[in-house]
Amino acid sequence: MNRDDAQSILLLYRPGSADAHDPQIAEALALAHSDPDLAEWLEHHSARQLALREQFRGIPVPAGLKEQILSEQRARWRFALIRPRLVLAGMAAAVAAMAVLAVLWFRPQPTDNTFAVYQSRMAGFALRGYAMDLTTHSPARVRDYLARNGAPSGYALPAALRKATLIGCAVESWHGARVSMICFRTGKPLPPGQQSDLWLFVVRHGSVGRAPIGREPQFALVKRLNTAVWTQRGNLYLLGSTANAQTLRRFL
Repeated sequence: MNRDDAQSILLLYRPGSADAHDPQIAEALALAHSDPDLAEWLEHHSARQLALREQFRGIPVPAGLKEQILSEQRARWRFALIRPRLVLAGMAAAVAAMAVLAVLWFRPQPTDNTFAVYQSRMAGFALRGYAMDLTTHSPARVRDYLARNGAPSGYALPAALRKATLIGCAVESWHGARVSMICFRTGKPLPPGQQSDLWLFVVRHGSVGRAPIGREPQFALVKRLNTAVWTQRGNLYLLGSTANAQTLRRFL
């Protein structure tokens, strides 16, 4: 099962129900636990489902509704005995209406691939802990690994960044595009278990909506990560560090 198959199946998933026991839905949920993009989509989808459920529950029941429904039901049965063909036509119309509502209800919501979301997602990858796909001090091995896995490998590093200690790399995904994550060290002491404090993310510029253009770095603090962003030769570069902004600028 791939991500698209899982997303189609999870459109039918209702959180908090017995749906999770269905074998196909269970398999799709398991894939979502290991796929960050699918997991984020599932989180938004579940939130929409729960919000709609709460809205329906919050609709007050009008007084006398039960009696009205029973009365109208008896009237429909009497009418059905007289005009069965009209009743069948009405049922067909109801089924068609339900089909239209189902399409609208379960239609996939557009995902947000704007630069702000991309910047936040990449910062999250760096800060929450990760496992490098390749651990090496060799720039050639990093480029070879990225190329073999479909991620940008023809990137241009600033002269100062080329002198930083290379630790390794990983390949992340962004709306169907591959993102090169290259890990460095600034040289400052790191907490126990932390492998890197300087990360470069490279993706094709056209893969990110409303991404900035220009080789002059733009600086921002994102999720406790000092970042610099620029574009060059069709690539979008995002350099981030847990060190202070002054240290980050030393590598540009």
